[in-house]
Amino acid sequence: AEVERLEAIFSLFRPGSVLQRLNTAGFLNEAPADLRQLMSSALALAERTGGAFDPTIQPLWSVYARHFAVSGAPAEGPSVSDIDAARRLVDWRNVVMDGATIRFTEPKMAVSLNGIAQGYISDKVGGLLKARGFDHVLVNMGEQLALGPKQNGNPWQIAISDPADATRTIANVPLASGAAATSGGYGSCFDKPGRFTHILDPRTGAPARHWSSITVFTANAAQADGLSTALAAAPASEANRILGSTARAYAVPLNASAGIWL
Repeated sequence: AEVERLEAIFSLFRPGSVLQRLNTAGFLNEAPADLRQLMSSALALAERTGGAFDPTIQPLWSVYARHFAVSGAPAEGPSVSDIDAARRLVDWRNVVMDGATIRFTEPKMAVSLNGIAQGYISDKVGGLLKARGFDHVLVNMGEQLALGPKQNGNPWQIAISDPADATRTIANVPLASGAAATSGGYGSCFDKPGRFTHILDPRTGAPARHWSSITVFTANAAQADGLSTALAAAPASEANRILGSTARAYAVPLNASAGIWL
């Protein structure tokens, strides 16, 4: 019931969702508390990452989705002019929050919270379980949240998949508390060859090509989810600044058979 309630707020495509209403109208009065909280976190993360994470990326994503939805679409991707037009709509600083009102300062903007909402939902489900006395739980709803260790005291083992072969594990990381989230373009591609992945760099408009996957370990799932999304679009030179002192990340470089700790 909690997941259903939150999907009705954050879903990009569910008819009548709160987020869809915001994107259609460009403003929303009396926004529910969950949307205000997550939007505030998303905007703060955008500032922290210098725009490597940007919730206003939806117009750019839509350009790629529309291009490759057409049969026989040019394999080189959308035109430079289409990408540039979409990029002009991508800027987290053009989202204004005033009390319970959220509005865009530019027409045709749209927000996606897909890079952080799954983690937020995991945290909310974890909160419900913890409030009911569960303290040896691993919540796995795309992002993983440990509410204490296993009943025998041993930590949970978080398997990190090989981006090149989903049947293979390249690392196992113990987790007794906190969260883990993985982002990687291999999970969804616009084109069959996989050259254009769903993880886009908001600052260039191009698919992110720095890493095959990034797994972030931190205190809560929303933070891990958002940071992994940001790092997937950021070069190694930015990684430590983005991570700060409260998180760590396991990164798999492109075409690598093993990962590294950042």
